[in-house]
Amino acid sequence: MSEATAPTLPATEIEPGLFVRGLQPPLRLRDFRLVAFDMDSTLINIECIDEIAAAAGRKAEVAAITEAAMRGEIADYTESLRRRLALLRGVPEQALEEVYAQRLQLNPGVETFVQACRAAGLKTLLVSGGFTFFSERIHERLGLDFSRANVLQVADGRLTGELVPRPWGTVVDGAEKRRVLLEVAELMGIGPSQAIAVGDGANDLPMMGAAGCAIAFHAKPKVQAQAHIAITAGGMERALAVLQA
Repeated sequence: MSEATAPTLPATEIEPGLFVRGLQPPLRLRDFRLVAFDMDSTLINIECIDEIAAAAGRKAEVAAITEAAMRGEIADYTESLRRRLALLRGVPEQALEEVYAQRLQLNPGVETFVQACRAAGLKTLLVSGGFTFFSERIHERLGLDFSRANVLQVADGRLTGELVPRPWGTVVDGAEKRRVLLEVAELMGIGPSQAIAVGDGANDLPMMGAAGCAIAFHAKPKVQAQAHIAITAGGMERALAVLQA
């Protein structure tokens, strides 16, 4: 996606709730080699941090910060995450299992789209500002190739409200999402123009801007306005009307 021009191009609604911008469909899915996905509200139906907060009776407070961050109203995503994490201090680790078992579902069309990408020979990457407790399970469930997310710190069976430092840093924010996409592409020996990036929130824009094709899935208006493909109704498989096998 050309970061300089894509946002200024008009969108065309080729089907109800399916918009394209800056490209002429159909494209060949096989012309791409890598697809990178956000997790929360993209691959799955929830924002995990909001649902964990429900266990502490703080969902409304945390969700308000999440929503503002995803709309791009809080410029410093890392600071917004730290503020939300602090509100989770003391939540039992068991609450994570309850969120996964009782509230988390794959979004409609996700399995179909992921399977189509894999069948076309694309490598699959999950890169999330969420948490490895959930991303590792989604990685396995969808048979993805790579994943990166934040690690919640736990002590005595309860969340500390902080993240575990990793060799590459501590927080997967928008800049880290972009860096991971570019790093995986380089390791594969491909250019970023051969990558697809799928997201819904403002912190996905850096990786979407680096990719050759950006897909906004039920995304915030700011994200829809900068995507090649925007799906505002129906499932993720609708992207296959543009990216044909």
